[in-house]
Amino acid sequence: MTAPNELRLLPWTGPDGKPCYLSTDDRGGYVSRLADNIEAVQLGTAAELLKETSETLDAQDATFDEMRCLVTELTGALRDILRVATSRGHLLAASELREPAY
Repeated sequence: MTAPNELRLLPWTGPDGKPCYLSTDDRGGYVSRLADNIEAVQLGTAAELLKETSETLDAQDATFDEMRCLVTELTGALRDILRVATSRGHLLAASELREPAY
């Protein structure tokens, strides 16, 4: 059984937007691999949005509606990336606790 401080924060939320956690010692299990794949997609989406944002700002003729849409998409991407960073930070901390000190 995984200790409470070793739970993996998953890249999706449950009912009512509450965080979902995974308790497993198998980092190669189905749900772990699914979470890894979703995180990779989220990181890729954020990179694409960053490029799109730079292009939109360089164009200097973006409408208010285009900018509003872009900000909305960036907000979602930032939320996803923060969740990925938090999850990976917890995984690193948990793995450091398990490694023997030399």
